Amino acid sequence: MSERTENVSRHKLNVRKDENKEEMVQQVITFALMILFTLIAFSMVILDISSYFIKPTLLLLAGVQVAFQLFYFMHMKNKGHFMPTIIMFGGMTIALATIIAFTTIIWW
Repeated sequence: MSERTENVSRHKLNVRKDENKEEMVQQVITFALMILFTLIAFSMVILDISSYFIKPTLLLLAGVQVAFQLFYFMHMKNKGHFMPTIIMFGGMTIALATIIAFTTIIWW
């Protein structure tokens, strides 16, 4: 009985180690992608590419980096983070709507 319990514990430990290893690989890949996106952004500005292309591209790269930060480094993809995720995205939506509302009030 003790041997069986020890094997189960050892198996759980090995599974947990594999999960941790997988998560670390994902974080390293995500970090490398974020560095690459930053280098792309700096190189576009340095090369003096048209601002009509740079602005949306920079906003897209920034949005992707924010998503990477939230889901991989702040662990928002893990179980138990559903409600904080909803609250955070709700706050972002309200902030964006407020910015759009004030911008249109000022411009019109």
